[in-house]
Amino acid sequence: MRDWERENADLREQKVDKATGSAKRQAGALDPIGGSPMSEVTFSGRTFTSPEVDLMREIARDYAGLGVTEIARTVCELLDWKRPSGGLKNHECRLLLEHLQSAGMLTLPAVRALGGRGPRKAKVTAGEAQPEPIEGPAGGFSSLELQLVKGVDDSRIWRQYVEQHHYLGCPVPYGAHLRYWVRHEERVLACLLWTSPAWKMKARDAWIGWGEQQRQRNLQRIVNNGRFLIMPWVKVRGLASMILSRSARQLPRDWEAQYGYRPLLLETLVDAQRFAGTCYRAANWIHVGQTAGRGRMDRYSLKQEPVKDIYLYPLHRHATRRLCALTP
Repeated sequence: MRDWERENADLREQKVDKATGSAKRQAGALDPIGGSPMSEVTFSGRTFTSPEVDLMREIARDYAGLGVTEIARTVCELLDWKRPSGGLKNHECRLLLEHLQSAGMLTLPAVRALGGRGPRKAKVTAGEAQPEPIEGPAGGFSSLELQLVKGVDDSRIWRQYVEQHHYLGCPVPYGAHLRYWVRHEERVLACLLWTSPAWKMKARDAWIGWGEQQRQRNLQRIVNNGRFLIMPWVKVRGLASMILSRSARQLPRDWEAQYGYRPLLLETLVDAQRFAGTCYRAANWIHVGQTAGRGRMDRYSLKQEPVKDIYLYPLHRHATRRLCALTP
């Protein structure tokens, strides 16, 4: 075992012992630095108690040598924060830790510079020639394929396309996600991103009819269409709704294969000032209302965004009944 691996292993053993006592502290524990009461934090469908937030502080403070990713994994292990498939929610945990840092509740170590690791924002190559136009009736594209984005090079090219051609750019996916190429005879027609759902949306939640406890338990059964890009050189009427219909058939099994559970509902947000949502309506998605003008994960009304139309697509005839259930 290499020295740094041995050091990490030793630190992990030490922090498990220390965390056992920390996790047993009573709610309302004082901030060890400022002396003020620590607050509960709800993030990505889970509420963390004051002792659990205090534990995160201690891990970040005492074991900064592990790096941010390792700290996130460790917090997930200690608090048993996992996906239904059993995998750690380390990506969500890292976002939570960054959120707590921005709120002044803890301090994370500086991100390490790793060779070969690209920027979080896609790099756009200037001066690339645009492909020849793709035109014709939608019926001529019935053999289109949805292919998962795999590998570093594939991911880089996908991100570049979305960053260059989507008006919102290329996001860093939140939590669980799948990315797709849409191809016809090896030619790229579109890019799709499916991600974790919005935390709360009044119109969506009213349509489902669930309460707070039901939402927290079953929110992961909703998947959000975060990006849908038809390439600007593709001029095929009716293609977008065809892709959405194909996605509704293929995504559930791909999601289950990746994350261990099958989604029950799809959602998307459409900027009504830019788009009429025609393709979603044509693919039988249901318009249920509008957002409140906040970000998808903004629980504190800190970020104002354009009001967007909310569309939903049930993947099961009893989708709402299952989403409202408190037992599997």
